[in-house]
Amino acid sequence: MEKLKKPLLVRNVDGTVNVEGAIIHQIECNMFFKGHIERARMDVYNLEKTKVILEMSWLAVHNLEIDWEKREVKIICCLPICGRRKQKEKEKKVKKVEKNEDKETLKRLVPKKF
Repeated sequence: MEKLKKPLLVRNVDGTVNVEGAIIHQIECNMFFKGHIERARMDVYNLEKTKVILEMSWLAVHNLEIDWEKREVKIICCLPICGRRKQKEKEKKVKKVEKNEDKETLKRLVPKKF
């Protein structure tokens, strides 16, 4: 947990200042949601029964599909700015290199007449 240089004032939906006071700490943590994993910075605050509130910017980057009737949320396709999408692209490049290395190894081991 890291203390913020400047506290963040929290206002309720009606514009009044929240009785719990200001946000004074942040944490860096892993977020897990239906197979989606990413590292995120979050403000620490007493939300009573609510565990997490996601910002509109996070929701927009992750391009969620929400079915309000079924109460289901799906991450259909993260936009390029998403850290997890960037990680997946790196993993694909690593696998591609490994496959190419395997072909080169086979060429060295198997005689040319085959």
